[in-house]
Amino acid sequence: MTRHGIDNVKPSGGDIQSAAASTRPPSTHATPRRAQRSGRASLALLLALLLAVLVAVVLAPIGATAEQPVRAPEQPSTQTAPAPAAADAARANPEAAGIRGAVNHVRAARRAVVTANPIATEAALAILDAGGNAIDATVTALLVLNSTEPQSSGLGGGGFLLHWDAAARRLTTYDGRETAPAATRPDRFLTPAGAPLDFYEAATSARGIGVPGALALMHAAHASHGRLAWPLVVAPAIEVAAKGFAVSPRLHRLLAERGPQSFDAAARDRYFDATGEPLAIGTRLTNADLAATLADVQRAGPDALHKGPLAEAVVEAVAAAPLSLADMTLADLAGYRAIERPAVCGGYRGWKVCGMGPPSSGGVAVLQILAMLERFDLAGPGSPASLHLIAEASNLAFADRAHYLADPDAVPVPVAGLLDPAYLATRSAAIEAARAAGPREPGAPPAQAIIPQGSDAALGRPGTTHVSIVDEAGNAVSATMSIEMAFGSGRSAGGFLLNNQLTDFSFRPVDAEGQALANSPGPGKRPRSSMAPTMIFAPDGSLWAVLGSPGGSRIIAYVVKAIVGLLDWKLAADAVAGLDNFAARNGPFEIEPTHRAPGRALNMALKGHAVRLAPMTSGLAIIVRRPDGWEAAADPRREGTAAQ
Repeated sequence: MTRHGIDNVKPSGGDIQSAAASTRPPSTHATPRRAQRSGRASLALLLALLLAVLVAVVLAPIGATAEQPVRAPEQPSTQTAPAPAAADAARANPEAAGIRGAVNHVRAARRAVVTANPIATEAALAILDAGGNAIDATVTALLVLNSTEPQSSGLGGGGFLLHWDAAARRLTTYDGRETAPAATRPDRFLTPAGAPLDFYEAATSARGIGVPGALALMHAAHASHGRLAWPLVVAPAIEVAAKGFAVSPRLHRLLAERGPQSFDAAARDRYFDATGEPLAIGTRLTNADLAATLADVQRAGPDALHKGPLAEAVVEAVAAAPLSLADMTLADLAGYRAIERPAVCGGYRGWKVCGMGPPSSGGVAVLQILAMLERFDLAGPGSPASLHLIAEASNLAFADRAHYLADPDAVPVPVAGLLDPAYLATRSAAIEAARAAGPREPGAPPAQAIIPQGSDAALGRPGTTHVSIVDEAGNAVSATMSIEMAFGSGRSAGGFLLNNQLTDFSFRPVDAEGQALANSPGPGKRPRSSMAPTMIFAPDGSLWAVLGSPGGSRIIAYVVKAIVGLLDWKLAADAVAGLDNFAARNGPFEIEPTHRAPGRALNMALKGHAVRLAPMTSGLAIIVRRPDGWEAAADPRREGTAAQ
């Protein structure tokens, strides 16, 4: 069943402040002023309840999926993950407001694939059938997604990848994050008057475009771990680009939301008709330019993009974009390298969780949140107590994220200190189980060298994709790729869209006190990301789960929700994927607008949280090992599919 959502929307709805200071009735001996205050509090609570009922009526048709997830049996003592109940929950609910469909879910004995599009999933399976391994299938899927999901990723973007070598029992991570041109200055996103540029203006301009790293990442990972020849894994993507595919409802909707004015002439002609309308649902979309580019990639690998005519076309496209500084050069493209970096890992309830380190903040933030939560008993899904605790831990992690996390090759990043158990125990002790503390300040982790610096507010936009794959030998990949905002910058070259990832930098190079920001723009620097490809290992060291999601800085919240759902709440993979989303990013507590939102909003407001309803189009791709094989699920909010 097709699912579609919204990649790039601003949070909707106002904040719902704490509903009442107290729910106790006024004392009969209260002074008139105290009684008046108590009366106002009671009136505020009554109004909050009325608001909850009103919103419930408005939102009842939205997200009609019942949150009655299938639970896995209690974890056995064999250190093997719990298997879900034999009968998976039926989720035959209609799509509403273009947000939810049925969770796509499979049980597989030997292998599993989850991608953001059924065509990419089938292409990955075909590569596995041809004798390829997890890396081979991942490269194929990602290249196919450049055609079928152009709003989210592609050759013009970048990303991060985790690879598990089952035979060697070795985890490797690859950083393919975009880089700023060598000529970049800290004032890149400031007006001549020194004010920050409007985000949308920057995101659709040359200044947001970074040197792409996706292809270099794919090629580096394949060179080290692939089984099939490079030309074989590229071939399916050439065929999809040349022969085309039917425009999906989601792609059509996102094109309509972005509008033809957001694209350059070549991309506009590709995705819109002569009247400026997005290609109709079901229209066959071909991309001869991309097919030609991929044929060059098939022959020459990353050199096809980073050198020669295509590199020149990228430089020209950047120079022709609005607000161009003409500062991306052929040398910037030729000098790009994907980097193999150490994974960041931490324990959680006896399991080992591993993710991507800086320049992504995702892995560190996820591990911090889990470590701060470990001393608490998290009640079942949707419980106010659990949501409150997760929100408070998230706020603390996001405060550290804004202050410390950035490109480790450009500034010192105290990763060990941020993950230090004693430091996180101190941070966790600041969480009150009954009451929200409001916005948090960054902590002071132990570190050998921390440069005095300020905190920035850059959060990132959700134009991203995720692929999770496990092959028959037990090798696995978790890869999150992005071009940042939906359809990136809207500028194109060689049939693919260019990213606007540099808008993930802080627009101001210093804070209000004049302190330098770790995530400010700089020459060759990689902007901070929130991508969080993740793997979980059982107590015996075996691979247990592979997961990740798109979603901008809310990726961190989606991945934490998934891990807690799997390990604390012992849910089946499809139940985890279908849970209502929520997030706390050191600001309002954000709730996905489903029919359960009003009650949750009221409960969280009573704990002192400011609450905001916000569309949250996660795209979780989850694979979990069960006693009889693998269980896989794709998020119901997008067009993803799980298959074996």
